Amino acid sequence: MDINFTTPAILFPAVSLLLLAYTNRFLALASVIRKLHADYKAAPDPAYLGQIENLRSRIRLVRNMQFCAVLTLLLCTVCMFLLFCGLIFSAEIIFCISLLVMIMSLMFSLVEIQISIRALDLHLLDIEHPERMGKR
Repeated sequence: MDINFTTPAILFPAVSLLLLAYTNRFLALASVIRKLHADYKAAPDPAYLGQIENLRSRIRLVRNMQFCAVLTLLLCTVCMFLLFCGLIFSAEIIFCISLLVMIMSLMFSLVEIQISIRALDLHLLDIEHPERMGKR
C-alpha cells in the first residue's frame, strides 16, 4: 500500500461528522435523563427503572463511541506525523489501527441504535396494548 499525507487526512471530515452526530446523541440522551429524573422525583414509579437501565447502557455506548472516534482522529494525526518523519511502515500500522478503532466506534453506534429502537418499541407496545404493559 502506498500511503501519503492524503490517506489519513481523508478520515478527518468523516470523524468530525461522526463526533458531531455522537455529541447530538449524547445531548439528546442527557435531556431525556434529566426529564426522567424530574418525573421520578415528582412521582416515583418502579416502571422508570427499566428506562433508567436502558439509558445507562446507551450513555455508556455513546461514551465508547466518542472515545473511539477521538482515538481515531488522534491516531490519524500520529500517522501524519510519522509520515512527516519518514517512518512509512510505522505510519501504515498506525493508520490500520485507526481504521480498526473507527470500525469499533461504528459498531458501538449500531448497538446503541438497536437499544434505542427496543426502547421505542416498548413505548409503542404500551400505547397499542396497555393491558400487557401493566402485567410486567
